Amino acid sequence: MTRGGMPMSQNRTKWPVKGGAIAFQPGWFQGHSSAFMYFNLGLGNNPANYSFVMQNGLNIVGPSKEPWPGTFCLPQIPLPAGLEVNVGDNATIQIIETALHGAALYNCVDITFAEPDDVEEVTEQNCFNSSQISSNLIFTTEALASGSSMSQVSLSAMILTAVMAVIALV
Repeated sequence: MTRGGMPMSQNRTKWPVKGGAIAFQPGWFQGHSSAFMYFNLGLGNNPANYSFVMQNGLNIVGPSKEPWPGTFCLPQIPLPAGLEVNVGDNATIQIIETALHGAALYNCVDITFAEPDDVEEVTEQNCFNSSQISSNLIFTTEALASGSSMSQVSLSAMILTAVMAVIALV
């Protein structure tokens, strides 16, 4: 059986039942100075869809349009709200990277849910962000609508900046 043209993995990664870290290398190919990243979950051995959103979109920003090596890690991605899984359940995490010109890269990792104590601990050695890579949250707000006061827009910008500063410290 195949998925996306590739054979289904026989090697699954243990992932905590309460959510865990996701590390990846974005923007490796030329022409991607920034990209939008999406993280989805599909349940079962061969998911029919990946409709469970794990993390709202991120805008990853690199140093240039030239290939740039680096690592980006989100140390705690929770399971989608209201989703219940059991130890031993299989699933697939889908990571989508979309470039400004519309190209998309898809990557999947097959997982088996496990107790947190049975999963490798997240440390600064296995979950880190390269200094040349930054990120921005993708969001919408009514504060930017016509007639909004500048103080609403400024407050939204300050909250977003504070959230991103906390993410950068993790």
